[in-house]
Amino acid sequence: MSIPSTRRVFFGGLLAAIVLSSAGCAALAPAPTLGERIAQDPELSTFSRLVQRAGMEEALRGEAALTVLAPSDEAFRALPQRTLDEIGADPARARAVVSNHLVDGRTPAAEMKGKVRTRAGAELAVSRTGDFVALDEALIVQADLPARNGLVDKVDRVLMPPKK
Repeated sequence: MSIPSTRRVFFGGLLAAIVLSSAGCAALAPAPTLGERIAQDPELSTFSRLVQRAGMEEALRGEAALTVLAPSDEAFRALPQRTLDEIGADPARARAVVSNHLVDGRTPAAEMKGKVRTRAGAELAVSRTGDFVALDEALIVQADLPARNGLVDKVDRVLMPPKK
């Protein structure tokens, strides 16, 4: 009788070891970069294409920590078609728009206060109502999506860069 219970303990322990080692392997998989996180999200496909058009993929793969205020596809659909066409046709304009959605540093939405400065030079006013955080007219609809080199906050508006 002691032999079967010994086998049960051995096989139970072996099974537990396999499960734990498999879970450990999954946990060791590297986190995606900001660029990968954005490219993998079907709600951010327009922004992902704009990053490519602007030639800014490297900025989202680099080591410098960033917070990306990524407009959803729905946010882009709210723009006039002419504006969208102009942004897509001009890499410099695309770069300015993408830069206006990049904030240096890894800043969780809950820690944003006062104003945040984008890489395009705009200062966006941060406002709060309960748990909601807005930057100028853009509401953060999904906050703090983690990436190896920063955070992605999905926003419901395209933040156009300041006129120069």
